[in-house]
Amino acid sequence: MNVMIMATKNCSHCKNFSRELDDIGIEHDVVYCDDNPELVQKYGIRHSPNMIVNGEVVFRKQPTEGELKEFFNC
Repeated sequence: MNVMIMATKNCSHCKNFSRELDDIGIEHDVVYCDDNPELVQKYGIRHSPNMIVNGEVVFRKQPTEGELKEFFNC
């Protein structure tokens, strides 16, 4: 499974979002919109953060811990 957090470099939620994924054992990459304008266009990113799983945007906000656990069946 390919999990990516896509966020701006100054996103105040990104570190917490990444830590929550670490806490439930989900490997992921953090990709910055600022450095990847082609991905911003491809996924229609307008806000930060976003979570993309296997090439599909599944959250366009920071999900709650419960939403993450439900999505990943934890």
